[in-house]
Amino acid sequence: MSFSPDIVERLARARADLRMGVPIVLTGGGTALLVQAVETLSATRLTDLRALPGTPALVITARRAETLKARVYDTDIARLRLPADAGLDWLSGVANPDDDLRAPMKGPFSCFRDGPADLHRAAMRLVKSAQLLPAALVTPLDNAAPFALDHGLTAIPADLAAPHLTDTSPLHPVVHARLPMALAGAGRLHIFRPEDGGSEHYAIEIGRPPRDMPVLVRLHSACFTGDVLGSLKCDCGPQLHAALAQMGQEGAGLLLYLNQEGRGIGLANKMRAYSLQDQGFDTVQANHRLGFEDDERDFRIGSNILKEMGFSQVRLLTNNPRKIDMMENAGLRVTERVALKVGENTHNRAYLATKAAKSGHLL
Repeated sequence: MSFSPDIVERLARARADLRMGVPIVLTGGGTALLVQAVETLSATRLTDLRALPGTPALVITARRAETLKARVYDTDIARLRLPADAGLDWLSGVANPDDDLRAPMKGPFSCFRDGPADLHRAAMRLVKSAQLLPAALVTPLDNAAPFALDHGLTAIPADLAAPHLTDTSPLHPVVHARLPMALAGAGRLHIFRPEDGGSEHYAIEIGRPPRDMPVLVRLHSACFTGDVLGSLKCDCGPQLHAALAQMGQEGAGLLLYLNQEGRGIGLANKMRAYSLQDQGFDTVQANHRLGFEDDERDFRIGSNILKEMGFSQVRLLTNNPRKIDMMENAGLRVTERVALKVGENTHNRAYLATKAAKSGHLL
C-alpha cells in the first residue's frame, strides 16, 4: 500500500510541525533527538522538555556563535549547555539578535564538545529550511520510536533525510497561460511546483525564444518589499522592471521569479535583518548575527527550470558572478553577462556598496 508518507513528504510535515511549535524526532547512528525550534517553543513544552531524562542542548550556527563569543567545536554549529534556570527569555535572547546591543553580555557559554554532532547538524538544516530563526533545542531520547508514536510526533531517519536537506527538490511544470504585460508585451507565465511541498517558482517567457540559441535570462529572487511595495532599501524592483522592459524591447527572454525571499532566509528573517540594519549593521553583518550565511539561495532551481523548458545557453542579466558560476556548474552555458545597473538611490547606496565589497557584485 502507498498511503504512508515517504521521506520527502515526512520532511514537509516536519517543517510544518516546527513552524507550528510541534517538536519532531530525528534518529540515526543508534541515537535519537527530540528537536524543537526555539522561535516557536512554548513555555509548556519547555517545561515538558526539561522533565525528560536527557540533557538538552541549544544548537546555533557558527555564525551566531561568533557574535555571541561562544566556542565552536563542530565546524558549522555550536551546542550550548542550558543553564539550570534558563527559560524562554534566555533561549530567545541567544537565538534572536534583536537585543544584542541592549544586552550584549549573554554568556559565558558552556559548550558540548564530545560526541557526534550529525543529528544536531540535521536539526539545524531542518529548522533553517523551515525559514525559522536558526536555533534548535534538542534533547536525547531513549526508545525514540515508541516515544514518537505515543505523542504523535513526526519521526525522521537522518540518513534518509540527508540528501533531501542538501539537494534541490525536483520541479514539475503545473500550468502555463498567456499573460500580456505592460513592460514586456506578449508573454506566458509558467508555474513550477517542487516535490517537497515548498514554494512554487515562476518562469515568465517573453515572446517565443528559440531553444537552440542563447536566451536572455534574468534569475530574480522574490522581494516583496521591493517588487510589490517599491522599497527604496534595495534595487530589486527596478531590476525586475528593467529586465522585463529589456526582454520586451528585444522581443524574447525568460525571467525566472524564484521564491527565495531575503536571499533565501524568508520574509520574517529578512525583516529581522532590516531591524539590525537600523542598528547600524550592513546586510552581511545582519545575516551573520541572525545565524545565516551571506546568501542562502540555491540558484540550481533556476538552472533546473531552464533545462526543463529546453534551454541550454543563456545571456544572463546579472551583476552577481555567483549566478554565472552556479549556472555553468549546473551544465548551462553562459555566453554573455548582461549588466543590470539600475535603482541606486540615497537609501540603498550603502547596501549596494556592501554587495560590491562583500558579495562580489559588479556594480
